[in-house]
Amino acid sequence: MSFQKKAHLNIPKVAIIGLGLIGCSWVKALRSTKSVEQISGFDRNMDSMEQALQAGLIDDFSIDVCDVVRDADLVIISVPILAVGDVLEQIKSSIGDHTILTDVGSVKGNISKAVTAVLGEDFDRFVLGHPIAGSERSGVSAADEHLFKNHKIILTPEKRTSEVALDLVSDAWEVTGGKVELMTVQHHDEVLAATSHLPHLLAYSLVDTLANDEENNDIFNYAAGGFRDFTRIASSSPIMWRDIFVGNKDEVLKALDLFTADLQQLREVVANEDKTQMMGTFTRAKAARDHFTKILARRAYVDSMTSQIVNYVAKPGGKLSGEFRVPGDKSISHRSIMLGSLAEGTTEVTGFLEGEDSLATLQSFRDMGVVIEGPHRGRVTVHGVGLHGLKTPPNALYLGNSGTSMRLLSGLMSAQNFDVEMTGDASLSKRPMNRVADPLRAMGAIIDSAENGRPPLKIKGRETITGGQSLKGIHYVLPMASAQVKSCLLLAGLYAEGETTVIEPAPTRDHTERMLKGFGYPVEVDGPKVTVRPGGKLIATAIDVPSDISSAAFFMVAASIAKDSDITLQHVGINPTRVGVINILRQMGANIEMFNQKEVGGEPVADLRIRSAQLKGIQIPEDQVPLAIDEFPAIFIAAACAEGTTVLTGAEELRVKESDRIQAMVDGLQILGVDAVGTEDGAIIKGFGSEGSFNGGEVDSVDDHRIAMSFTIASLRANAAILVKDCANVGTSFPGFVELANGCGINVSNEAG
Repeated sequence: MSFQKKAHLNIPKVAIIGLGLIGCSWVKALRSTKSVEQISGFDRNMDSMEQALQAGLIDDFSIDVCDVVRDADLVIISVPILAVGDVLEQIKSSIGDHTILTDVGSVKGNISKAVTAVLGEDFDRFVLGHPIAGSERSGVSAADEHLFKNHKIILTPEKRTSEVALDLVSDAWEVTGGKVELMTVQHHDEVLAATSHLPHLLAYSLVDTLANDEENNDIFNYAAGGFRDFTRIASSSPIMWRDIFVGNKDEVLKALDLFTADLQQLREVVANEDKTQMMGTFTRAKAARDHFTKILARRAYVDSMTSQIVNYVAKPGGKLSGEFRVPGDKSISHRSIMLGSLAEGTTEVTGFLEGEDSLATLQSFRDMGVVIEGPHRGRVTVHGVGLHGLKTPPNALYLGNSGTSMRLLSGLMSAQNFDVEMTGDASLSKRPMNRVADPLRAMGAIIDSAENGRPPLKIKGRETITGGQSLKGIHYVLPMASAQVKSCLLLAGLYAEGETTVIEPAPTRDHTERMLKGFGYPVEVDGPKVTVRPGGKLIATAIDVPSDISSAAFFMVAASIAKDSDITLQHVGINPTRVGVINILRQMGANIEMFNQKEVGGEPVADLRIRSAQLKGIQIPEDQVPLAIDEFPAIFIAAACAEGTTVLTGAEELRVKESDRIQAMVDGLQILGVDAVGTEDGAIIKGFGSEGSFNGGEVDSVDDHRIAMSFTIASLRANAAILVKDCANVGTSFPGFVELANGCGINVSNEAG
């Protein structure tokens, strides 16, 4: 929970006890924002009080702390945590009936006990606080009014804490630019023990150990940057950290014991020269550091990631030229990690899409104990653990914006022996998951979800279910064509008793079936019916991920609608279940040539040459809809540029993608002056033809990457600039889109929101 900054705050009198960096910076910020009328200060050091007065940080001071506290509206206690109890004893008689107190210490349990011991268990005007900010400098002279700007301020209110007190302290932090977060006392001390206290303890220990080494001169003379960076915190105040370790002893010991056990395991790994396990530790650690707030929610309070708002500004005109390769296929990238992790042996992946969605899948399997090296320039090495080798993840699996990850993993997780929770970002949390949850429940899975089947999903492990029974095979007719639902059930079927059969009402992408066969697992495909049975195993293999036809689609349409364009897209996946976009564009009159056709790892690929063409409106064949379901946002742009009317039906699935893509595209087209109407299962778009153009305007991508890229390429036929809002999620499927688009002739730039 966070608080909004108030327009104006007025505190008649603030008393500050302890004139160090944190306390002085806070009162300096309060003064600079004119939030306080009078500030009185106390410190055991007379020089500090005189210096603070001379610097204008306080209005007066006293050698008697009670004089400072008397009549104060807010008392800030900024002393070492073990001294807080003594301070409270000294000022107890001077605390007014409405005086609110707070502290800035990094241990809360110890101070909570001191408040109870001195002021009583019913005292409700002490707000426990801790700013996550600091500096190598200290004392009055280091006071910085901007120290807390954009930093987390953790408040740990208790049941007894009054709302009035909490509101005042929250407001007093908000005016400094800090971001207030609420946390329980216990959780705060646990988090800080792991993320702050333990590192300081290790830094002190390491420097002390090396200083006592007889070769210490050479050690310190040749210390590299990494050593200096890590051990820098050993120069912090020994007295302060002594008190912290004593005050938070229990939680520090828990963190230290956990680290000691892991360190002993790592020692054995090094002693045994176990390179795979070394890579497991190092890659997990690197990923955890790189994606700090997405891996462990409890650590996000210490190192927050600001969600940047990105808009695209696409200027009108231009033509496309060149020969290039778009990023790897997202669907195949997901599956390469999943099946590679469940295989026996080491799987080498090339062409892996390094977008956020694919990385979410990769990180999930790292969290479940799979050693994965990379990605580096599209290369990933997966050290498989076998079908039954996954381990309990330390926390919920965070899947970002990836619906594919959540739906496919639901099938795998339903068959594991451990409980798991899967979460996602705000967009994914709105998307329905009952399409996979309901048939999985029919197989015996126990899955809890939020309202209307939305994430987070909590899946019970087989060993935690009464009787520990396994999943049962199912004969399931898909009510709606969906490769994700089909794949989910097939993956669950690898573990289920009996056979699992999925029957499709229309063809969908078959990457899962193809890749299972590529890993040596038997799959029966009989027309629309796909069947798997348990008992097989996956054998590691090499996977070369083709370029994603969904990403290529934007450039196919762009080159088709922009006059004098001529491009070649290399190594594009042309799986028969994915070529709907090519078939549809060709029916509309697009000039698309296919050459250098071959099969790589069971997937057909080809180079595609696309040249400008005058498109015509068509009735899109419903049998092509499932083969182009992800490409329709781009096809809508093609339809707007065509001569005549384009009619889409049978595409109701578009309404439950990352957004309601039918509505989002129709809304955007209308803003840009196109005659477009949405229907229950599609749209009717009247194209403006060869002489027409899009108007300029501002379009909302509704945080959907495909919507964002589609309206970007519309600028090629626009008469003014198009501003596309909320485009940060383009990174989920197409990292480097803006750079590649500009390189081939589309004029688009990033603009921070």
